[in-house]
Amino acid sequence: MIAPLSRVSLLLVIFALTLSGALSACSTGTTEHLFPMASMDGMPIEVQSAPATVQQAYQFAVANPDVLHQLPCYCGCGPIGHTSNYSCYVAEQNADGTVKTFDNHALGCSICVDITQDAMRMLGDGKSAPEIRAYVDQTYAKYGPSNMP
Repeated sequence: MIAPLSRVSLLLVIFALTLSGALSACSTGTTEHLFPMASMDGMPIEVQSAPATVQQAYQFAVANPDVLHQLPCYCGCGPIGHTSNYSCYVAEQNADGTVKTFDNHALGCSICVDITQDAMRMLGDGKSAPEIRAYVDQTYAKYGPSNMP
């Protein structure tokens, strides 16, 4: 027979091992995506020091302009010249499509970043750009006007 204190100790050890195994499986330190992500090396220092979700949104925007050019933003950024969600991250492109100038708007706008994070999630789930656009329109229209016609 196991003494009561030993039984509690044994249960705590089993619980701790189970919890540590579950946590280590969840925190591998890397996130795999089914779509390209740009390197952080070429990002402005403000982006490099931003929260992870903002960094990922910039990485996605740079590597997937074809997706974000099809998605509007609903944060009210149309009057500053933004024409899609992509505009919240990139102000100018070179002739070869590489980024010439970053836009810092998304650094302080959770709507821009949320739209991009939703696009990343849905693209990973196999959704098409039109399906993602329909979701974005339905979800974010309540925040303001679209910056796309």
